[in-house]
Amino acid sequence: MDVDGDFNKEKLLSKSFVFEALDGQARQELASFAYVKRVTSGETIFTMGAPGQSMMAIAEGTVRVTMLTPSAREITLNDMQAGDVFGEIALLDGGERSANVKALTNCTLVVLERRSLLDVLQRNPELSVRLIELLCQRVRRSDERMIEIAFLELPVRLARLLLRLTEAAPGSPDRPLKKLSQSQSELASMIGNTRENVNRCLRKWQKADLISLQDGWLIIDDREALEEIADSD
Repeated sequence: MDVDGDFNKEKLLSKSFVFEALDGQARQELASFAYVKRVTSGETIFTMGAPGQSMMAIAEGTVRVTMLTPSAREITLNDMQAGDVFGEIALLDGGERSANVKALTNCTLVVLERRSLLDVLQRNPELSVRLIELLCQRVRRSDERMIEIAFLELPVRLARLLLRLTEAAPGSPDRPLKKLSQSQSELASMIGNTRENVNRCLRKWQKADLISLQDGWLIIDDREALEEIADSD
């Protein structure tokens, strides 16, 4: 238990790929420098383009990550919950924030400042090499997402998105969620399409008994069928 609340700062921060590069001693040291910040529902945590010097782990609550297209259309990139980490890019380069983050509920965040990480890396150069390797893995995954948007048909992209969302916290690859709360507009923004197109696809899947739409929930009825669609690229 932490003095800042009934959660473990080291455990929360360890969900970041940054912590994967560190040894146990470095993790403990960084966690000791982290501090708690509380934000209220609807509050903007940071905006795209703002100076960034920290990453944050969510101890309690839900935040939404968005960005604006050149035509000023807001795209939802992700909804993040307790256990998730965001702001890692600015932690590493000290540059501008790459997206907007807003609290959807009252949130408790564990904040790690860039200066603390740099101090550890300067004393342990081998950790920097490991961090570069992990960052490259992230870039590869990002490239894969961009390829999906550019070349894959809507049903394939939507099926892959739904499957990813079911495996995100509080779900997991071993125990995926059976229902999702994201709206059709949110799903559309996550794959760079329109709500109308997403609605047509979901209605088609509903008639085929792959999913159900009920009381604001999207219920996965035939996960295997969605996996087949997701693999049909």
